[in-house]
Amino acid sequence: MNYYLIAGERSGDLHGANLIRAIRHYDSEAQCRAYGGEQMQEAGAVLVRHYRDMAFMGFLEVVKNLGTIRQIMRECQADLLAHRPDALILIDYAGFNLRMARFARQHGIRVFYYISPKVWAWNQRRALKIKANVDRLFTILPFETEFFANYEYEVEYVGNPLLDALADFKPNPDFRATLNLDNRPVVALLPGSRRQEIMVMLPVMLEVSRQFADYQFVVGTVSNLPVSLYNSLLEKYPDVKQVNDAAYDLLHNATAALVTSGTATLETALFNVPQVVCYKTTTVSYAIAKRLIAVPFISLVNLIAGHEVVKELIQSDFTANLVSKELGSVLPGGQHRAEQLAGYADVRQKMGEPGASERAGRKMVELVRATASA
Repeated sequence: MNYYLIAGERSGDLHGANLIRAIRHYDSEAQCRAYGGEQMQEAGAVLVRHYRDMAFMGFLEVVKNLGTIRQIMRECQADLLAHRPDALILIDYAGFNLRMARFARQHGIRVFYYISPKVWAWNQRRALKIKANVDRLFTILPFETEFFANYEYEVEYVGNPLLDALADFKPNPDFRATLNLDNRPVVALLPGSRRQEIMVMLPVMLEVSRQFADYQFVVGTVSNLPVSLYNSLLEKYPDVKQVNDAAYDLLHNATAALVTSGTATLETALFNVPQVVCYKTTTVSYAIAKRLIAVPFISLVNLIAGHEVVKELIQSDFTANLVSKELGSVLPGGQHRAEQLAGYADVRQKMGEPGASERAGRKMVELVRATASA
């Protein structure tokens, strides 16, 4: 069978890769074609376009790059029709993928959606678009089943694929030696995976490092961005280390973390590392988002818990002084550290067991084969 996958971000590339492996486990002759990244390619997909070409953050950036996005979408649509897969598998990345879902439905191509767009966070009526254009939605967050039930749409909750990634993780025993780290505890800086995020988030995180001489700060960098971008920001901070594409090793060795809102906040919690969640975007993007967002938190940790477990410093609150204060509260001896760790335990319990990729892959293969034999 032929499968076509679309992921527009780094985290989607990771989950897409694990899904491809599961699909190929149950369908040994599976042919996969993808918009994604290196990890999906390594899992066996033919990579058509890299997600770095599609990773625009914020309303203003999307508007500025509408021409590029539309061109990429036209290319994707043409490629989809040229290969006509047995199933189109969409991974998060709502703006692009919801349009691709409608296009595929119009052309009689079966659509699966793995990792729902965050329609529960804003523009909730997009759930109706999913219901109209997606044959089967595979969700990864426990509260999504109830949300979609409000729209009379039954979804398949498969658990969270981050649990799979963590279960497969094997720590590098030489991590500290490789970075020439001394005996001081480590604070991880995870500023995101998009250029815009790095430029906004990392300078403030680095400024905070000056306030904690008893700790070593290490930046988690990503290979889809140039080294020069990080070096230009780190040149005034010679004591701050950086490690590329090794966020899990970094978290495994970290005592606390400063994390840009996104998937990394949940990963940090699953590693049991106390954190401060940070986020800042353009004034225009923030003003629009503030009007649209329908949930009380931005971090997955707090959304899954249903209450504040981690502190979120957003927009004007994202300052070196406030970040330093909150970081101090979750370091050893800090007043909020034990409370946050207890909240993490509740989040892990709600997320269930590993095996999301396996469950989703198996079900997708079953559905495709059932359609083929009908």
